[in-house]
Amino acid sequence: MKYVEPIRDIKQIEAMKKLMIAEGNYRDHLLFTLGINSGLRISDLLSIKWTLLTDKGKLLKTGADITVCEKKTGKEKRFKLNKSIRKALELFYEHIQEPGAEDFVFLSRQVDSAGTVTPISRVQAWRTLNKYTRAVGIRDKIGTHTLRKTFGYHLYKKGIAVEYIQKLLNHSAASITLRYIGISQDQLDEIYVDLNL
Repeated sequence: MKYVEPIRDIKQIEAMKKLMIAEGNYRDHLLFTLGINSGLRISDLLSIKWTLLTDKGKLLKTGADITVCEKKTGKEKRFKLNKSIRKALELFYEHIQEPGAEDFVFLSRQVDSAGTVTPISRVQAWRTLNKYTRAVGIRDKIGTHTLRKTFGYHLYKKGIAVEYIQKLLNHSAASITLRYIGISQDQLDEIYVDLNL
C-alpha cells in the first residue's frame, strides 16, 4: 500500500464538504464526514447498513453509540454519533427513498448474484475522495486511508494525548500512531524550539 497523507487544513475539509453538497453528492458527503469523524477503516465504513444508524426507522440522535465490528481485527469499535455526522446523515437521508434496515448505506449500482445491491467499492471511494481533494487544491498523496489518518491527525492537533489516539486507532505503539498520522520528527522538534520556558 502506498503511503498517503491526512488532510491537514480544516479550510480544505470544509471546502470539500461544501462542494459535495453543492453538487448534490450527499452520499459521498456522508462517507467523507463519517470517515474523518469516526476513524473507521474504509472496509468498515462501506459495510455499514442502515440498521446501525437507525432505530425503528428513525435516525439515531447525536450522542448515540455506534458499534462496528472491525473486519481487520475482529474487535468491536464503539464511537458516538457527533453533530457533524448527524447533520450529514440527515442531509443524505432526506434525499433518498426510505431504505430497508439491512440495506447498505453507501450503495453502488452493482448487484450481486443474489440480486442484492452492493456497497460502493474501495476504488469508487478512492476516486470520489481524489476528485474532491484535487478540486480544493490538495496535491498530497491521497487514498481511502486518508480519512482515518485525518481523524487521528486532527485529534493530535487538538491536544489529545497520543496514547488515546493510539487506542482509538487500535495501534500497538504511540510511535506507530505518530508516523501513521503524519507527524514528523521535524514537527516534534518544533515543540522544543517553541517551548522557551
